Amino acid sequence: MYSSSPLQYLNDISAWVSCVQDQKQLPGLIVDTAERMMQAKASSLLLFNEDGETLRFEVTTGPKKQEIKKHEIKIGQGIAGFVAKTGEPLLVPDVTKDHRWYKSISDKIDFKTKSIACSPLKIGSDIIGVLQIIDRKDGQPFDNDDLNILNVFANVCSEAIFNARKVESASRRNIELTDQAAEKHKIIGKSREVKKAISDGLKVANTKASVLILGESGTGKELMAGMIHFQSARKEFPLVVLNCGALTESLLEDELFGHEKGSFTGAAGLKRGKFELADKGTLFLDEIGEMSLNMQTRLLRVLQEGIYYRIGGSVNISVDVRIISATNRDIEKEVKEKNFREDLYYRLNVVQIKIPPLRKRRTDNLLLAFHFLELFKKEQARPELKFSQKTLRVLETHLWPGNIRELKNAIERAVIMCDGPLISPEDLPFAVGEKERASFHGQELKQAILQFKKEFVSLTLQTVQGNRTHAAKILKIQRTYLSRLISELGIKD
Repeated sequence: MYSSSPLQYLNDISAWVSCVQDQKQLPGLIVDTAERMMQAKASSLLLFNEDGETLRFEVTTGPKKQEIKKHEIKIGQGIAGFVAKTGEPLLVPDVTKDHRWYKSISDKIDFKTKSIACSPLKIGSDIIGVLQIIDRKDGQPFDNDDLNILNVFANVCSEAIFNARKVESASRRNIELTDQAAEKHKIIGKSREVKKAISDGLKVANTKASVLILGESGTGKELMAGMIHFQSARKEFPLVVLNCGALTESLLEDELFGHEKGSFTGAAGLKRGKFELADKGTLFLDEIGEMSLNMQTRLLRVLQEGIYYRIGGSVNISVDVRIISATNRDIEKEVKEKNFREDLYYRLNVVQIKIPPLRKRRTDNLLLAFHFLELFKKEQARPELKFSQKTLRVLETHLWPGNIRELKNAIERAVIMCDGPLISPEDLPFAVGEKERASFHGQELKQAILQFKKEFVSLTLQTVQGNRTHAAKILKIQRTYLSRLISELGIKD
């Protein structure tokens, strides 16, 4: 019945059955193997339905395999049902002499059964199903040796099913998280400029090309990078984000490339850099224009050679990473003025995508406002909230110097601070609108310009929490000139 060494045969097939992690493929593999190993005429794998009270024939072999799959049995019913109920293996040499035999299915499908060996499939103490073999091909009844071999195999199969279910659950969860992340990076807008940016992003998504995203602070450059990543073949792998402008040169080097244990004072252990963490995925380098020339040289070398070393390391590291970078600077001007390496610029700028500021896509103001309102209504459990008509006019006409980031923060604050069901202009974190615009009426042009300047600069400073360097970048003026304006206009920090 077996090969010269049944235990060796069992060990061999157990090794590869336990490696299969596809829930669709595994049941068929189990019953085919059980039938061949035990030299049986037929084999069946029965699993519990969701109700926990009935068993279905997940996979069967033998001449009547299609007919038998149409049937189900209740727990405790027949030989398989009895094993599912008790959790104990069962050998029945002659089913006609056993009161537990449920011959209804055999009669309906016209399949004569003589001998059955049946083992439970268990995950821990939970019974998930039954593995059974029917009639030996040589006409002899199954014996205790057969049952012992089947029981060992059933235990291996139970472990394999458990592992396959874990893999499928993890895969399903990964898909859910990927879908959620893709939804999070969804870009909202119907203006011509935004549609062009989205179209360009989708075109480049499934290529290997490096992408350079240009736009002011708060326009959604990171959102665009996320959209490109989650629409690409790399979406199952990490999207790693690094803000180059927020770090000193030494910290940026450490973040990008990592370090070896003991490579410098305080290096208590090995640290993997962002390049390693982004392997097979995407590395988004925000504010790339802030990177020093020395770091630009190191980055260019990695992009050219495809390998790098950790700080203090001697082993080269090779990774497969797609680079997306972004800057709010006039990068071509930076190249001309030798502040940014021309060769690195061409490496990063294979495809360029420009994200327009909110003031140039005014038709998207309310679309974005309603999007953020729905988002924060759910977060704050305030489904009744709506914008008043006055608030809608304010949201539509505001210049939004802080772009989408300012708009999002404004809506979040309004949802939190609003007392009633309607969000009023007073709930917004700025004082503009019809009342304020009307105050310009009757003024001399010079006075109105000064008042507008004061309000505009004040609002810009508010959006960046008083950071004059960032405000100057948004306004596209020198920081020294901004400081002089603040003094001349009497703006309080």
